[in-house]
Amino acid sequence: MKSMSSHSYVASAGRYEVMPYRRCGDSGVKLPLLSLGLWQNFGAVDALENSRAMIYRAFDLGITHFDLANNYGPPYGSAESTFGAVLRHGLGSYRHELIISSKAGYDMWPGPYGSGGSRKYLLASIDQSLKRTGLDYFDIFYSHCPDTETPMGETMAALDHIVRSGRALYVGISSYSPSQTHTAAALLRELGTPCLVHQPRYNMFDRAIEAGLLAVLKQEQIGAIVFSPLAQGLLTNKYLQGIPAGSRAARGEQIYLGESDISADKVAKARLLDVVARERGQTLAQLALAWVLRDEAISSAIVGASRVQQIEDCVAALENLNFSADELQRIEAILA
Repeated sequence: MKSMSSHSYVASAGRYEVMPYRRCGDSGVKLPLLSLGLWQNFGAVDALENSRAMIYRAFDLGITHFDLANNYGPPYGSAESTFGAVLRHGLGSYRHELIISSKAGYDMWPGPYGSGGSRKYLLASIDQSLKRTGLDYFDIFYSHCPDTETPMGETMAALDHIVRSGRALYVGISSYSPSQTHTAAALLRELGTPCLVHQPRYNMFDRAIEAGLLAVLKQEQIGAIVFSPLAQGLLTNKYLQGIPAGSRAARGEQIYLGESDISADKVAKARLLDVVARERGQTLAQLALAWVLRDEAISSAIVGASRVQQIEDCVAALENLNFSADELQRIEAILA
């Protein structure tokens, strides 16, 4: 990992002039329409200078929410360590302006207590995550995925304890089904720590949340922060002409995006969507982001990036969030 240069960061004075903010469910929290996810490109294997530049630029553009998880990297834990280093370098003086989230649920360390939804795992994990980031608390802490082997009541009681012990201000859940979400929300409400937010996958190619989950979130007044709004690059111009050398898909990193995910059908649809985007004066990625944000129930969309310009391009999508009925019909026809 590269060493930090010695200059200290001063945020842009105009950082709140560009970004719109949307209320998260019925809470007092407003989230930027775009959040920065540190799932990839912020690990120990990545250049710290570039990771730091992206985080700074995001905040300068009004992105106040940074989304982490215990096992983001690689290796596991290193994205949190990177973010902690950036906080120490100057971003930390703006801590009161930031929403920082982390999660636990997926595989993190060996043995029976290194994944899942047990109280044992969630509390051990958040303590490690706080240590890696150097934070006193997270703004949001998530159960990253449902655990069918742990009673939901135990998982939700652990989240409630995390808030009451001062380790987090709010809690959320990720990738829970509509019925699981309904149960989790009821349990948390009973405990007195309401569920702030749900983080599901949502994009033009994966619309599963429209079949029940969005309705539950509206009913329960829970915000939604969606991940993979660009389908990990499928909804950008990257794969319109085939699989470029050096891309994630070409490297065969199946945990992310494999060649099998880049079907001829999806590429054909992406090319047609690109035509609609260009008519709107947008890139395909900007169209895809505007489309997922068209429903007010979506509080924020999490974008990933490997360089600063990608963050700037994503934020530029917010210049045109309105769709005509005709545009929406054309998009539906393409996706059908």
